[in-house]
Amino acid sequence: MRFCRSFTVFLTVILLSTMAGTASADLTQSMAPITGKVFVTDVTFDPGVFFSGDEGTVTYTVMNGNANTSVMMNHGNFYDADIRLLSDTYDFSNTLGPLQSRAFTFSIKTDATEGDYYPTFSLSFYDSNLYHKSLLQVDNTPLEITVVDLPDAFTKGKKKTVYMQVANPRKNDVRNVVLEIAGEGITATPARTFIGDLAPGAKVPVNITITPEKETTALLTLNYDNGNNPHKKTMELPVLFGVDKKQANPVMSNVQVKTEAGVYHVTGDVNNAGLETANTVMVTALAPAVPQDPYKIYVVGALKPDDFGSFEVTFTAGPGNTSIPLELSYKDTDGNIYTAVQDVKISSSGASASQADSSFPTMLPVAAAIIIVLLFVGGWAYYLKRNKK
Repeated sequence: MRFCRSFTVFLTVILLSTMAGTASADLTQSMAPITGKVFVTDVTFDPGVFFSGDEGTVTYTVMNGNANTSVMMNHGNFYDADIRLLSDTYDFSNTLGPLQSRAFTFSIKTDATEGDYYPTFSLSFYDSNLYHKSLLQVDNTPLEITVVDLPDAFTKGKKKTVYMQVANPRKNDVRNVVLEIAGEGITATPARTFIGDLAPGAKVPVNITITPEKETTALLTLNYDNGNNPHKKTMELPVLFGVDKKQANPVMSNVQVKTEAGVYHVTGDVNNAGLETANTVMVTALAPAVPQDPYKIYVVGALKPDDFGSFEVTFTAGPGNTSIPLELSYKDTDGNIYTAVQDVKISSSGASASQADSSFPTMLPVAAAIIIVLLFVGGWAYYLKRNKK
């Protein structure tokens, strides 16, 4: 009887031990491959590329690739010798379900110089750890301001257009791009241009008109955000007075004057000897002339480089005026008005016309006198010849 009891206890112990070992083996076999199917599916840096000293974030997306089993996570961390962690680490015990994902976001600061860095993200499980390295780039290349075209020289009180281009040579987007222009003694339009976001390699044309009151220096400031970090690029633009070699240059030529019933008619040609179009070219006579119909002001129109057009102006002038100023005006592409004055002699032309009008009456007495003299000489010769016979 005692032997039966002992044998029963022995069998029970053997059975329990076998069951425990089997359960332990099953647990080990079922849990071993679980953590090996947890991996990082995506890493996002904001900004995409840092400047030295920029602050930003990095987000790691972790996925449980097991179709039927959850995994237990208990610690997430970010570390690097050159990239400073600003936020706390993830200290928790949490379950990630089958085929589920979770994001881990860290605030960081790049105190490092330019270069490529590979910070580490780690995630702990009950029996192992996940380690993942990603490329973080630090690049201090700024945005660029390029002057595409500007006048050879500026003129006091005249507005001139400066054609520029803003480009993003970086590998990441930049935000809130704004170009500002300022300077003592100038009026810029627009003084502030909002460009917005610029993608990598993108470029945007920006045109600004400058009206200076004196020679000065215009300061161009390009403000933009890399992530949430403000940056700026500045450039100086000299504003100097002088003659613009490219501007239009209308010139009057072949000027002729005649009079009809006391009204002067001045005709001629206007040639554009410049390199730009002269818009709204007009010719008129100035005081002491008094413009008269039909051509008080003659509108030639627009003249392209090397082009020409004819004009005619009509006016009266008081006695004693030997010359009259003709004004030639035109507009450039910015709407500035330019004028030039050329004196035209009218006295000799007027005299010639007057003489031409009175030449026929004054010649009659002279012709009559000549005829009388010829008749007298002929008669006298006839008388002498007859007496000799």
